[in-house]
Amino acid sequence: MPKSNMHHKAEGDTFKFARMLRQEFTEAEDKLWQKVRGRRLGVKFRRQHPIDKFIVDFYCFDKKLIIEVDGGIHLTPEVKESDKQRQTLIESLGYRFLRFTNNEVMNDIDLVLERIKVEIKHG
Repeated sequence: MPKSNMHHKAEGDTFKFARMLRQEFTEAEDKLWQKVRGRRLGVKFRRQHPIDKFIVDFYCFDKKLIIEVDGGIHLTPEVKESDKQRQTLIESLGYRFLRFTNNEVMNDIDLVLERIKVEIKHG
């Protein structure tokens, strides 16, 4: 049976860090997790999932869909550029991205969920 590319060469330290991150999540990440976990949207999501040398907030293997929830630090020019490069590299591996801010998740979770459902349907 061929090996899955679910993690795209992620190494042991990345898995350890991902396990730690699953214990330390933001309020917005937790709110979204409660809405997408357990196939609530018809597909399985994983939380703090390793892909290559990165860890993504939420990942749906069946749809190759990544969801990132960004806090205020992601608004700084340096972090925006880093996020852009990271996203470009991960997209080159065949994944799709959705990005939401903490504020979007906390203040309009229904709209966030609708955007995710559309992406699942078209993916």
